[in-house]
Amino acid sequence: MAKIHPLSNVDSGAEIADDVVIGPFCNVETGTFIGAGCRLDSHVTIKQGTSLGVNNFMGQGVVLGGDPQDRKYRGEPTYLRVGNDNTFREYVTVHRATGEGLATVIGNDNFLMANVHLGHNVTLHDHITIANSTGISGHVTVEDLVTMGGMTGVHQFVRIGKVAMVGGCMRIVTDVPPFMLVGGIDEEIRDINAIGLRRFGITPQSRLALHKACKLLFKSQLGLSNAIEIVRREVPMTAEVEELLHFEERRKSGKNGRQDQP
Repeated sequence: MAKIHPLSNVDSGAEIADDVVIGPFCNVETGTFIGAGCRLDSHVTIKQGTSLGVNNFMGQGVVLGGDPQDRKYRGEPTYLRVGNDNTFREYVTVHRATGEGLATVIGNDNFLMANVHLGHNVTLHDHITIANSTGISGHVTVEDLVTMGGMTGVHQFVRIGKVAMVGGCMRIVTDVPPFMLVGGIDEEIRDINAIGLRRFGITPQSRLALHKACKLLFKSQLGLSNAIEIVRREVPMTAEVEELLHFEERRKSGKNGRQDQP
């Protein structure tokens, strides 16, 4: 049987795996699912429409699946779907989607530090680290293996590419290219995320090709279309360079530097 503290309220309509541990002063609403190995510390709230995979940890004061903070929301049934092995530290908040049947989605093995907020219709892929007090607006997508510094704000519909590193105390209003290191008050692309790339097994040859592509795309002032052509002509087409170019081509065809902006 699940271990539920007597000072917590778990609705009979909630589906709880047998080995779940729920600490004091938690509230788990009907229409929720909590998978095996999950642990709720204290004062955790799991709202209706939320499903959790296995081995997730919720620190004190976490709220998962609250109504979206969106004027367009009219009470339609929406969802929050969380994968496996995620850590939500103190006072993290994650909201359900806007739009009937839609979901905010969190993948696997993500680490969200204290006071992080994920807005409605956000998608987090896997193995992402987000530092304290970062706010992510609605409809943002964060791809695999991204690291984000604390106290950063991300504009709605932004996409952050895989293995990117975003500095702390930043304002992100346009897409962040994959494999890049972004810092400063003007979202400056400093260089490739060399440490992250080494950590995740990207070869020296691929890192060098990305470094050359970075200089041409973001430092040369050639203009994006011309820079892409030169990269395709002069830089080895590793899988990472190809992915970077596809990302930039999609961003160019989007709106306000955001490829997912409708």
